Amino acid sequence: MTRKQFRLVFIAGALCIGGAAVGLVLYAMSGSIALFLTPSEIVEKNVAPGARLRVGGLVVKGSSAKTASDLTFQVTDGPHELGVDCAGECFATVPDLFREGQGVVVEGVLTASHKLAADSILAKHDERYMPREVVEALKKQGRWQEGQQEGEK
Repeated sequence: MTRKQFRLVFIAGALCIGGAAVGLVLYAMSGSIALFLTPSEIVEKNVAPGARLRVGGLVVKGSSAKTASDLTFQVTDGPHELGVDCAGECFATVPDLFREGQGVVVEGVLTASHKLAADSILAKHDERYMPREVVEALKKQGRWQEGQQEGEK
């Protein structure tokens, strides 16, 4: 084998090993990737059940129902609402700042009944905590104003 052939085989082998490593990393991360969407985007894109999502919006006033072991509520971005079921470990870690009319980001899996089976809930404490994507979606719907207080609309 000549020097040129050896170099070519070495480079090809290194590229194969590097490609395999990148493929394994991407495969390992595939289970933890969650797309960020609003309820309207879920309807528009016709997201299939079983998809892992991160949904942001406002908790609909009067939609929250809490029992001893679970919490259900609706998240809205204006024109559309999405039901959320929070049970088990998610229920045990509901933030103290969670309340109706406030911004929330919920991560979970979309069920066949088009509800989100939540794994975690993040509640905001003021406008600066709200994810940029949620603020932009609410601004597009005309439901967000800078400095808006909880009772104002």
